[in-house]
Amino acid sequence: MAPEGERYHPKDAVKAAINGTLIVGSAGLAVSAIQNTLTKRNVSAWGVFTRTGGTAALFAAMGGTYEFTRFASANLREKDDSLNPAIGGFLAGALMGIRSGSTPAVFGFGALTAVVLGAYDYTGGSLTGYKKDPEMDEFERKEHLRKNRRRPIEETINELGEGRGIYGPGYQERRAERIKENYGIEVPKS
Repeated sequence: MAPEGERYHPKDAVKAAINGTLIVGSAGLAVSAIQNTLTKRNVSAWGVFTRTGGTAALFAAMGGTYEFTRFASANLREKDDSLNPAIGGFLAGALMGIRSGSTPAVFGFGALTAVVLGAYDYTGGSLTGYKKDPEMDEFERKEHLRKNRRRPIEETINELGEGRGIYGPGYQERRAERIKENYGIEVPKS
């Protein structure tokens, strides 16, 4: 059951399955087209469906199975957590194993896909890392980090020296003095 104060809202598993089938099936069709172009024999453009069409069908079945199972398990458990993508991933990966025809492959592909998709969802569903506060604007977060890690200009000048866009207070006067000492040229102070 959902925690107190939060109610679980059921999701449409059939609609998600249709969308998953179409999207992942389209990707499978692209992979099938690539396989068809890389064959040694010329099999015509229809080879995408006749010769390597099983790839497109497998992709479509995996996408539909994953999406349906993910939402159906969420609806049955009334929880939206990382176990749902893992269950969907296991069944989708098992379809890959069924194609090879051995039981260890079914369980192996299923377990691998379940672990990868469950871990991906658990870590925030992003390849760039887990977002700490989804309510905070990204620009504001970066501005806070810049202000939080800002160093005093004196410390930067002591470590790097002046020049290259880093100038401390009174730099023009010190520069004019150095040029006068070394070259004997008066530099107008601006």
